[in-house]
Amino acid sequence: MSDKLAPDTRHSFVHNGQKVFEWDQTLDEVNMYIDLPQNVPNKLFYCNIQSKHVDLGIKGNPPYLNHDFQHPVKTDSSFWTLEDNTMHITLQKRDKGQTWSSPIVGQGQLDPYSTDLEQKRLMLQRFQEENPGFDFSQAQFSGNCPDPKTFLGGIH
Repeated sequence: MSDKLAPDTRHSFVHNGQKVFEWDQTLDEVNMYIDLPQNVPNKLFYCNIQSKHVDLGIKGNPPYLNHDFQHPVKTDSSFWTLEDNTMHITLQKRDKGQTWSSPIVGQGQLDPYSTDLEQKRLMLQRFQEENPGFDFSQAQFSGNCPDPKTFLGGIH
């Protein structure tokens, strides 16, 4: 994939003035970034990723997040890491190319305009993946953008 078509910004979900998580997506993945409290040993953090649900937090406390995903994920290739006081969760989309308006159902949904921009960026990523010798980073759509998941029979 061309780095020019990679996500250039993260979307933020803010609740009551506090950032809950940031996220971005590619054709294959949704990435979530959660700032962790300092002075808590890494071994106390947990994250359980299921096909349609995630719960995470600090052992012995109520979960920080305990929500359903917007769309199903592949659990065998989804994972989480801790680095520099940030939990990075990589979710492998079950349906490659599907445009997510948020990782979590009902939390931080993108507005229709931002969702459309994401869909167009993912469609250009798909064009780039299928035509590696061409640069689609400056391409634009006139009219409605096709769904990257189903364009020409879907991605496999």
